Amino acid sequence: MSTTVMWSLRRGDDGYPFELEDLPDPPEVLYGFGDPGLLGGGLAVIGSRRATPYGLACARRFAGWAAANGIPVVSGAAIGCDLESHRTALAVDGPTVAVMPCGADIDYPRRASGTLAEIRSRGVVVSEAPWGSEPKRWSFVRRNRLIAALSLGILVVEAGLPSGTFTTADHALAIGRDVFAVPGSILAPECRGANRLIRQGALPITDVSELAQALGQEARAEIPPHCSDRLLSALIASPMRPDDVAREFDLDIVQTIRTLGVLESQRLVTRYPDGRYGTLPR
Repeated sequence: MSTTVMWSLRRGDDGYPFELEDLPDPPEVLYGFGDPGLLGGGLAVIGSRRATPYGLACARRFAGWAAANGIPVVSGAAIGCDLESHRTALAVDGPTVAVMPCGADIDYPRRASGTLAEIRSRGVVVSEAPWGSEPKRWSFVRRNRLIAALSLGILVVEAGLPSGTFTTADHALAIGRDVFAVPGSILAPECRGANRLIRQGALPITDVSELAQALGQEARAEIPPHCSDRLLSALIASPMRPDDVAREFDLDIVQTIRTLGVLESQRLVTRYPDGRYGTLPR
């Protein structure tokens, strides 16, 4: 259900996320838009602002799985991996939570204004900063503790050195949250931060089945890689409607729609005006 409700929650109010009480300094007031019932129990998917195609693909893969299975994707709306995680969650019609370093009514970064408007309507945009507050240098670090607290665990999909993801990981460990990281090439500077987190004890995640197991979930709502290849080949040969895809691949229709949404967010397929899905025109 779409909503653009503007709200504030004081500590102790009904609906104030109990997970924030794990912090040594819980916010006295939360300000936000959307459904506050989505706060808590999410998966933080975070990564580099200077994201590579590898980092963006990992963000889409894991955020898409989480959101398609009803797990709120929590991130900071920053350009790069964060924003890609939010957009993928929206593409599969799943829940997502943007935690801001400024007022929840401020579009930051400006380039994210369209996505933030959609999250306010279909997910949650939340902040501890009062309405109208502009971001400060110190507010990003404080924001990161909220991302950690509102999540079952945090997944770093890509990070170089230095990286702000380390402060989120530190906050997560301090309050007993799990820290996961996607390993990358030892030759890629953009992967040094994630690889260091793994060396320091973060659980390496290379597939959604591993992430699902770590979160105590079933690895459902994702077509296996070999099936994805066959699906793409089928759509190249002949565009199909979701119900045709479901019959062809013996899938649940909800699973089919969510998977097509993930493939669409990855720009591998597109939805035609007549409702069929096919490959993008060359």
